[in-house]
Amino acid sequence: MRIGIDIMGGDFAPVATVLGSILAYNQIDENIQLVLIGDKYKIRDICQKEGFDISRFDVVHTSEYIVMGEHPSKAFAQKPDASIVVGFKMLRMHEIDALASAGNTGAMLVGGIHIVKSVPGVIRPCITAAIPRNSGNPVILLDVGINPDCKPDVLYQYAILGSLYSEYVYNVSNPRVGLLNIGAEEEKGNLLTKTTYQAMKDSKDFNFIGNIEGNEFFSDRMDVIVCDGFVGNVMLKEAEAFYALMRKRNIKDDYFEKFNFENYGGTPMLGINTPVIIGHGISNEIAIKNMILHTVELTSSGLTQKIKEFFNNDKN
Repeated sequence: MRIGIDIMGGDFAPVATVLGSILAYNQIDENIQLVLIGDKYKIRDICQKEGFDISRFDVVHTSEYIVMGEHPSKAFAQKPDASIVVGFKMLRMHEIDALASAGNTGAMLVGGIHIVKSVPGVIRPCITAAIPRNSGNPVILLDVGINPDCKPDVLYQYAILGSLYSEYVYNVSNPRVGLLNIGAEEEKGNLLTKTTYQAMKDSKDFNFIGNIEGNEFFSDRMDVIVCDGFVGNVMLKEAEAFYALMRKRNIKDDYFEKFNFENYGGTPMLGINTPVIIGHGISNEIAIKNMILHTVELTSSGLTQKIKEFFNNDKN
């Protein structure tokens, strides 16, 4: 297995990304090759400073990188040797099995949708977030940003994607899917949620348990929460703000520490043809390490192939 890492992506790159790669290297199996994509001279200098043998990595040199404020589509066209662009080209050519980056999120979305492309049958890919709960595995929230406007058939597919992710990555049997809404009753909500509910309620494609209200967001009632990217992003940012407030007030609690994004490292794009993980722009070396480890976990699970098989069978 070959895991590509965008070494130039993130606010603290390349130091944090190289250090995170070193930490991950020390925790992965010997049959997994980390492919560092970025400025080889900077990578070499950091490895030397850490006393780490750079030959343990496969280093792919690039002369450019995409910064956070750049226009994603223009950057892809104007910087063909940028680390993210080279990484997606390697994915398309099957030179790596997965790609992870804490760099420009828009560029990652452009690469995922336009370079490696969606799985046939998937209307719109999405990105997820793992929401901690008191016991067991996190709840999968999707979408959290790609698609702020959705139609019912797109939300229906999110339920499928989230269920497959929960089952094959977190080993949850028959994941429970809830539709985020303003009330538990079937007739509650706006036009989107009411129409989506009707499509979901008799589905055999996933285990739909009905509407989920905001006050159940952190409960153990469900394993997957479905919503459009606008609502999902707001909910995710509120959870992050709540964790930041707890830390600011010096309130320490084992459960709330689970909300530290460092623990998860990154979130996958679901519905595209290869595994792609997007990390937080402010990732330090711990977050980068966990981003890489989750990329390995996601790739090892065979989730992408399971998604392809599901939608291929769905068309037949």
